[in-house]
Amino acid sequence: MRKVKFGVIGCSLMGREFASAVARWCHLEDMPAKPEIVAVCDMSEDLMNWFENALPTVSQKTKDYKELLANEEVEAVYCAVPHNLHEQFYCDIIKAGKHLLGEKPFGIDKKANDAITACVKEHPDIFVRDSSQFPFFPAMQRIGKMIEEGAFGQILEVTSAFKHSSDINPMKTINWKRMINFNGEYGCMGDLGMHTCHMPFRAGWYPNNVRAILSNVVKERPDKEGKMVPCETWDNATLLCESVDHKTDQPFPMIIQTQRIAPGETNSWSFEVKGMKGCARWCSKSPKILETMVYDGGDQAWRAADVGWMPAYKGITGGIFEFGFSDAIMQMWAAFIHELVEGKPPAKFAGCVTPDEVAYSHRLFTAALKSQKNGTTEQV
Repeated sequence: MRKVKFGVIGCSLMGREFASAVARWCHLEDMPAKPEIVAVCDMSEDLMNWFENALPTVSQKTKDYKELLANEEVEAVYCAVPHNLHEQFYCDIIKAGKHLLGEKPFGIDKKANDAITACVKEHPDIFVRDSSQFPFFPAMQRIGKMIEEGAFGQILEVTSAFKHSSDINPMKTINWKRMINFNGEYGCMGDLGMHTCHMPFRAGWYPNNVRAILSNVVKERPDKEGKMVPCETWDNATLLCESVDHKTDQPFPMIIQTQRIAPGETNSWSFEVKGMKGCARWCSKSPKILETMVYDGGDQAWRAADVGWMPAYKGITGGIFEFGFSDAIMQMWAAFIHELVEGKPPAKFAGCVTPDEVAYSHRLFTAALKSQKNGTTEQV
């Protein structure tokens, strides 16, 4: 089996999730290649040591990412750094001839994303994708198939949301995601928004306009020394958008929500489609349960079905068992490797976020900031 040798820039939470997926790659079946992490870069010696101890394939540790990019053994890079570093790091990775899976939002703002997008287009031989795991849950793959088959009929409404309560404690120490210099003005939209946009954008449901309600709920938090400092970014965002069902050319409302202060939500992603022929809804709080409604002349009743371990990329787990977050991470990496090697995903909804899709998210979030500031509906 072909090996794709990776460097990891940013060895914290999601970098270690990638390492875990690599370590159990044998879980997948019929893959055309497998990743192998050979180099790591981080400012923390402890985090790099974790990689070295977990993966015997790691032969380079460095605090200078340019040293990693100079490593001829490295073919592809996973980069997970704060948003203010995306433009420089991503462009340097692409210019170095390395394939890239980067973290959201691919630039601290639209200007930075425009520069990254231009760099991608200048290097068409380099494969570049964005990170988003949640559409790889089996229930979401089933909804994707329903969209392709036209099972919903004319679309009436779509709601896509990502909510958690990690910032509900007002005395939680401030982190970089609440600082404009590092996170950007998008706030929760930049860090969570591509998750909510991935599925609708892949379906072709791009917002034409947006009316945004953004909330900065906790305006001050303690720093590491206990001093209260300003929280500069948005905690919660609700975007009311108008999109178009291209099969009928009819407009419909689409609601996109990203929230860091959502009581009762540990880390919940949800998606709902309502149509004239049928409906479907799913939430990661009950990851096995897919609810559907079909209008066949009888009662309009929701039907709940268990969707077991039946993802886009086959594995050794039996279909009756549960699918979890670590499985979604592995499926996303399977999608990246498969498309890198084979040139296209096996199905429409079985691919990672493209640079064009993430560029449209920047158009949406930039319009949302303007909408919030002016209290207006803005064109995207």
